[in-house]
Amino acid sequence: MRIERAVDAYLRHISIERGLSDHTVAAYRRDLAGYAGWLAEQGVVDSDDVDAATVAAFAAARASDYPAPAASSLARMQSSVRGLHRFLAREGIAADDPSRRLRPPKQAQRLPKALAIDQVERLLSAPPSDEPLGIRDRALLELLYATGARVSEAISLDVDDLAAGEVVRLRGKGGKERVVPVGSYARAAVEAYLVRVRPSLAERGRASARLFLGARGAPLSRQSAWLVIQAAAERAQLEAHVSPHTLRHSFATHLLQGGADVRVVQELLGHASVATTQIYTHVTVDTLRDVYLTSHPRAR
Repeated sequence: MRIERAVDAYLRHISIERGLSDHTVAAYRRDLAGYAGWLAEQGVVDSDDVDAATVAAFAAARASDYPAPAASSLARMQSSVRGLHRFLAREGIAADDPSRRLRPPKQAQRLPKALAIDQVERLLSAPPSDEPLGIRDRALLELLYATGARVSEAISLDVDDLAAGEVVRLRGKGGKERVVPVGSYARAAVEAYLVRVRPSLAERGRASARLFLGARGAPLSRQSAWLVIQAAAERAQLEAHVSPHTLRHSFATHLLQGGADVRVVQELLGHASVATTQIYTHVTVDTLRDVYLTSHPRAR
């Protein structure tokens, strides 16, 4: 099968059959477009002509690019290529998987950035409480911190996903659902938004079941949610960099610091593997070490 057709078939598979998000599919499409372009430069136009040496040469070529790509970018690119060839072999389109021996580059383990509790409180109280959009923004920020939801999960919520206000049903990667409790502060903020603001926003646009709406009544976009977080961080005068994932990181870190079991945090975050969640335990260990060094009379 020609490489372009093979890539199209694989992208349809991960989009329709596996239900991956549009964002993830777009990332795979970019990676595989680069792969197909490189193969064409080498004179390889058919998937049957790709062997292990070809795949290894492509990985080496990308690793030697200038400026040097990040290990995470190389790992994602290799994952895209491996996924394509595994799919072709499994479907019988190709006789073998030439990428099976390809090993992703070792990535440096980076600790997630979390805000201190007082910084979170400043961030959550930053939106103006006397403005309709400020009330909406406060509800969004409170919900993100209360549940550890990804921004994409929060803006995809429908009003009906709030079960009596005490729990929320989140849809994570691959369409996997999880139910997460919602604390009293977040419940109050969301209730204020639903009663005082959302009805008027809904009147400005087409009928939508989405919980969070923009100023014109359309569902709040990912970019708009990011701007909400950035604006709140500026109003709170936080020196720390605040990204869309910051409240999720803070949620996990503060739970573990408070004594929560790592497997409970794994369930709340929607991680498929506890190994992904355990990176947060390094943060809490560092905190314990700092407290020990500053508090114990014979620590130094």
